[in-house]
Amino acid sequence: MMQTLPFIPDRPQKPRDSGITMVMDKGLSIREAEDFMSVGSAYTDYVKLGFGTSLITPGFEKKIAIYKNAGAIPYFGGTLFEAFIVRNMFKEFVDFLDKNEIDMVEVSDGSFDIEHKRKLEYISKLTERGTVISEVGSKKKNVVYSPEEWVAMMKSELGAGSVKVIAEARESGTTGIYNEDGSINNKIICGIAEHVKLENVIWEAPLKSQQAWFIKNFGANVNLGNIAPHEIIPLESLRLGLRGDTFFQFLPEELKQ
Repeated sequence: MMQTLPFIPDRPQKPRDSGITMVMDKGLSIREAEDFMSVGSAYTDYVKLGFGTSLITPGFEKKIAIYKNAGAIPYFGGTLFEAFIVRNMFKEFVDFLDKNEIDMVEVSDGSFDIEHKRKLEYISKLTERGTVISEVGSKKKNVVYSPEEWVAMMKSELGAGSVKVIAEARESGTTGIYNEDGSINNKIICGIAEHVKLENVIWEAPLKSQQAWFIKNFGANVNLGNIAPHEIIPLESLRLGLRGDTFFQFLPEELKQ
């Protein structure tokens, strides 16, 4: 259908630098991971094994192999990094990455306050062994950064070696770049977009309304993260204008009458 339907936006092929979709695996079973990849592998770039779930999910090693074999890049949630760091176990964290053959690593400080200079040092060190993405923003609702602070942190982390920076929203989509009701914080998001290249930012957007807003404002190939596994096809439909929220987004004016 897609091959014959006109006015569908182009989506770059994997591996891609823009239009990335990061899915959150919060403890899927092996069978669920297989089912997820059976329909979602073409549309999923990264799979985050959320927070510290990799330490307690039975068979997570098999899931890593499933994702890799399907062409998705698995990595551990930044909270796991923080859990090791707060215990002064950086070497053990790297050993855990190496043992499980995880190339990509997320560096964050959303739960545990890490001095930003120290965070940059971790990014630089981990860049020597693989790919680093870093998360900016706090999971704590009482920690609020100005747009200028968001931009400064993102730029410095990209400069330290992160290939992408993730704009924090939690899996609930109610903090960081959003308001408590899940609505868009225009001042923060637009402030970031004005000063940081869009291809370098992954916007956490677990809610459909958030996903639709980004696609309408930044295009079909905006990078989006914290997507639930069962939402991968609905999200791709949004990206292509095959869902009500973006139905008219990519049509020429004469068809919008």
